[in-house]
Amino acid sequence: MTQSKLDKVLAAEREYREKREGGYREKALKLYPWVCGRCAREFTHKNLSELTVHHRDHNHDNNPPDGSNWELLCLYCHDNEHSRFEELIRYGSTQEAKQEAATYNPFADLKSLMSNKK
Repeated sequence: MTQSKLDKVLAAEREYREKREGGYREKALKLYPWVCGRCAREFTHKNLSELTVHHRDHNHDNNPPDGSNWELLCLYCHDNEHSRFEELIRYGSTQEAKQEAATYNPFADLKSLMSNKK
């Protein structure tokens, strides 16, 4: 692929992403208070670029007008949410399986072992 063709493809992708994000981001910022839905960090115009719109079903094309698929998350919580989702897809679950308590007691017969040495 030539450089100019690659530049055109990248520019088209960037334009599509900005158009898509611009619409639902602006709507979400009008619908919801500027607070991270996980850590409760508050945002102002000064640091608003650090507040992201997270799609609860992870489908960026699912943008209902009532905002029911969105939640505002700070950059850190958003990254954490996507990491957890990737682990769920890759490993099946992020919950550890419940294990039975260990029943072996290495010191159960210690007293008799100590008395035999004398």
